[in-house]
Amino acid sequence: MEKIVMYPGDNKKDTVNFKDIQAQYITAVERNVLVLGSGGREHALAWKIAQSESVSKVYIAPGNAGTASVGENVAINISDFQAVKDAVLKYHINMVVVGPEQPLVDGIVDFFKADSDLKDVKIIGPDKRGAQLEGSKAYAKNFMEKYGIPTAKCFTVTADNLEDGVKYLATLNAPYVLKADGLAAGKGVLILDDLKEAQAELKEMLSGKFGAASAKVVIEQFLKGIEVSMFVLTDGDNYVILPEAKDYKRIGDGDTGLNTGGMGAVSPVPFVTPDFVAKVENRIIKPTIEGLKQEKIDYKGFIFLGLMNCGGDPYVIEYNVRMGDPETEGVMTRIDSDFADLLDKCAQGKLNEAHYQASKETSVTVMLVSGGYPEAYKKGMKITGLEDVCPCCIVAHAGTKFDENHDVVTSGGRVIAVTAHGKTIEEAREKAYHNAKLIHFDGKNFRHDIGVDLMNYHA
Repeated sequence: MEKIVMYPGDNKKDTVNFKDIQAQYITAVERNVLVLGSGGREHALAWKIAQSESVSKVYIAPGNAGTASVGENVAINISDFQAVKDAVLKYHINMVVVGPEQPLVDGIVDFFKADSDLKDVKIIGPDKRGAQLEGSKAYAKNFMEKYGIPTAKCFTVTADNLEDGVKYLATLNAPYVLKADGLAAGKGVLILDDLKEAQAELKEMLSGKFGAASAKVVIEQFLKGIEVSMFVLTDGDNYVILPEAKDYKRIGDGDTGLNTGGMGAVSPVPFVTPDFVAKVENRIIKPTIEGLKQEKIDYKGFIFLGLMNCGGDPYVIEYNVRMGDPETEGVMTRIDSDFADLLDKCAQGKLNEAHYQASKETSVTVMLVSGGYPEAYKKGMKITGLEDVCPCCIVAHAGTKFDENHDVVTSGGRVIAVTAHGKTIEEAREKAYHNAKLIHFDGKNFRHDIGVDLMNYHA
């Protein structure tokens, strides 16, 4: 189709192919970002990316009721890479940010690289081999051993060497740590005090307790200390250390009850001193990135370091290949520079050229969850009070959706994350809890002690 086209600010008229010019014009003007995922982490990422003046529009797939306020939700299954491709082309996406681990482990980065229509689209996340740092506990432990990264000693067990695993447990002191090798939705780690129970659970895991994820089990020495999550963004050569956080896994106050996906977080963490960061950088971050280079792994994305501080020395409990949740909800609020630019430079391999700045204020995140979580819980409970929350707080939706009346209702176990800032943990806690109590839905539950253990922390 031929048409006379006048460019904005241009007095020249030319006879051109309308479709070609339309595509060129969109590419030149738009900078669209697609965030994959549907939880609080993805809401926080999209919220931060949308603040960039260089970003035209943020799309979230599939998103939730909260992400709809910072961008446009795209109703696709992100495990269907062809559907992701169709969305990228339809919405003229320039950069894709992968929120959850499963698409990375399944090879979405490799899919983009191999597709002629997608190979020039920037994507944040490691390739399939790099994603094995999270996808396989055994792979990660072997990687750490090979590159001299401090971690707990371990033994890998399959059905073929089950009796060796049973004997190995007997050589350890309680508590006993059993980890499903593969992805198990955060439920594949058991910490047990009784040897016979641990040996029985090992057999149960290898028999399919966590499905295919526990066809291989890593027995790990228990490390005594205090946990912290540290986050690194790397382009494979350069890296930026993002704000750290401490999250709270147990459902009940005082770290009691069942493990969850996370009930809250605090950032920064008092014991993460410059000296501790230097140890992490020299003993863990640099050897990890060097190891990735030695293995010829294409890694442009996040490295989540789950660390144990053992008397001032950091040990790696686990690698994740994406940001944590609910840590991201607090960490994003502490980044004062252009986060979209940081990601763009990462994708280009130019992270050394990026400007990065973090706030010195403290963030406290409180997660509101459904009654019964992390076990059985109801969905579809109407959420009210969101409009009453002070603008000083950031509300990230973790498990919400719109119902047929366009009311916001619960759709998951973890529902809403409320984050507040303050000069101290006490000040941030007071704001976060005050506003968390303004939000209502049937069965609402939350921990009351997020950050209490850090308020009077002394190294």
